[in-house]
Amino acid sequence: MILLALAALVTPHGLRTVLASLRDSRPTKRQLLAAIVLFALAAGLRPAHAERIKDLATVQGVRMNQLIGYGLVVGLDGSGDQTTQAPFTTQSLGTMLQQLGVTLPPGVNPQLKNTAAVMITTQLPAYAQPGQPIDVTVSSIGNAKSLRGGTLLLTPLKGADGLIYAMAQGNVVVGGAGASAAGSKVQINHLSAGRVPGGATVERAVPNLVLENDTIQLELKTTDFTAATQVADAINRKAGAGGAIAQAIDARVIRVKLPANDKRVAFLSELENIDVSSVTPPARVIVNARTGSVVMNQSVTLAPSAVAHGNLSVSISTTPMVSQPNAFSQGSTVATEKADIQIKQDGAALMMLESGAKLADVVKALNSLGATAQDLIAILQALKAAGSLKAELEII
Repeated sequence: MILLALAALVTPHGLRTVLASLRDSRPTKRQLLAAIVLFALAAGLRPAHAERIKDLATVQGVRMNQLIGYGLVVGLDGSGDQTTQAPFTTQSLGTMLQQLGVTLPPGVNPQLKNTAAVMITTQLPAYAQPGQPIDVTVSSIGNAKSLRGGTLLLTPLKGADGLIYAMAQGNVVVGGAGASAAGSKVQINHLSAGRVPGGATVERAVPNLVLENDTIQLELKTTDFTAATQVADAINRKAGAGGAIAQAIDARVIRVKLPANDKRVAFLSELENIDVSSVTPPARVIVNARTGSVVMNQSVTLAPSAVAHGNLSVSISTTPMVSQPNAFSQGSTVATEKADIQIKQDGAALMMLESGAKLADVVKALNSLGATAQDLIAILQALKAAGSLKAELEII
C-alpha cells in the first residue's frame, strides 16, 4: 500500500493505479490512513497551475535572425507582372540573363507574363548550421495576379549586416485558387504570397557565445517582479546543496551561474523544465474600439455600482413628391423630396450591479445591462472613472 501511494508521487498514473488497487482489495483502516497522508504530501509537492521556465522565459542571446532577399518567380501561367506597370521586373530579368551569358538587343523591352518580382523573407534559427534547410515566404511586390505554379530562382538571403546567410530556390506552394472569365472572377484565399518548404539552405552560421560565459541571463516574456522572484527561487531549490545559483536582477532578468563546460547543455535542459507556480496576472481589460471586442482576464473584479444606460436612435426617411403646375400656366413639373426625421430615446432604467470577485460574476453583471459591444466600451470607461472597475483599462 505504501509503495502504491508513493507511486502517485513519481508517475502520472500513480493515483489511478492506487484507486484500482483499493477497489480490488480490502485495506485496513491503518493502511487507508497512511495512503491518505501520502496523497496529501503528493499534492503538496506538486505546484498548482505550474508552468515550465521554458514557457515563461527565454535565454538571452538565443534568438532568431530575420533574413530578406529579392528575386524572381518564373513559370507562371500568364499571371505574372505587367511589365509596363512594373518595369523593375524586366530590369531584374535582363540583369539575370546577362549573368548567364544572354544579352538582349538594345531597345528591346520584352512583355513578360510568366515572371513576377518577389520578396523572400525567412528567419534563421538559433544555432543553425550550414547545409540546414529552412522554409521561406515568397510575396509579390508587383501586380502579378497569382504565384500559383511558379518556381523561385536562386536568390541570396541577407541579414541586417548585409552578409549572405542562406540561398533560396524551389517551387512555390500557394494555398489558394482562382479563375476569371468574361468579366467574372472567383478567388479562394490569397494568391500573391506563398511558401517554399525547405526552400533555403543555410550557408553561414551566426556565432553564439552564450554557453562560453560563466553565467546566462533568463529574460521573462512579461515584466513582473513576483514572477522573477519565483523563477529564481525555483532554480535555487532545484540546485539544493549547490547553493544559490540564480538571482533576480530586475522584473525581467534572472542571472544563473553555469556549471562546467561539459555539463552546460544538460544543465540548461533541466533548467528549462523546472516547474514554477503560476503568477496571477494584473487585472486588465483590453478593448478594441475598431471591432468592438472586449477581453478581460481572471483578475478583473467589480465593486457595487449603479448604471443607467439608454439608447438614442435617429431615423431619417424621405418621400419623393411631384409638383404639377396648373393647366396653361406655362410651368414645369418639378420632382421634390420630403424628409421625415425622428429621434427616439429608450428609457434608461438605473440598474444595480452587484460586486463580483470572479470573472464569471463580472461577465454576468455586465450582460445584465443588455448593452451592445460598442455601448459596453462606454460603460466600462465610465465604471473605470467611477472606481468600480478594479482593472487596468487598455484601448487598442
